[in-house]
Amino acid sequence: MPSDTADSRLSDIHDRIARAATLAQRDPADVQLIAISKTHDASAIRPLIEAGQRVFGENRVQEAAAKWPELRETTSGVELHLVGQLQSNKAEDAVALFDAIHSVDRPSLVTALANAMDKADRRPPCFIQVNIGDEPQKGGCAVADLPALLAQARAAGLPVAGLMAVPPFELDSAPYFALLAKLARDQGLTGLSMGMSDDFETAVTIGATHVRVGTALFGSRA
Repeated sequence: MPSDTADSRLSDIHDRIARAATLAQRDPADVQLIAISKTHDASAIRPLIEAGQRVFGENRVQEAAAKWPELRETTSGVELHLVGQLQSNKAEDAVALFDAIHSVDRPSLVTALANAMDKADRRPPCFIQVNIGDEPQKGGCAVADLPALLAQARAAGLPVAGLMAVPPFELDSAPYFALLAKLARDQGLTGLSMGMSDDFETAVTIGATHVRVGTALFGSRA
């Protein structure tokens, strides 16, 4: 059996992305792998950095602020993406710390982010999160509310890169990914942040441009 190292895990994920992209007649280089490092400390993250991974995702502003400044001091080219829910009162911190924000999901957050970006003169790309399975416990705007929220974000000057979603865990992800891809096309967007450890290959075949992989790279969280 191959050794279970950061190198081998990262290589395996890239191979699987490449196979899925090739199946869909896509260029694997058009898919960005985001290593979801939430709850993992620097000692778990450094081996992946040393293996060549440069794009990481965090769920919480506070957690990212506590561990990433030091990690970034010793590594060039690291990108940090916020993939978890963002409170409006943390918008300034998020704009200062993150290189992309995947969870824009309500009008008040659009306003807070626009103000923070104007103040910082920094405009990280944003994804509008859609509650694609209409699940009350999940973040994301309702499908019906997407056009209005997107129009507000564009009017406020947010650089909207695409859409993001987390399908219901217990169901086949493919129809939800297909719906998100259609919504993006309808709105003239090319970015699709979708797919995690269990379903990223399906997401890639349906058009994902960003896949968010944690467990398959870091192992199960305690």
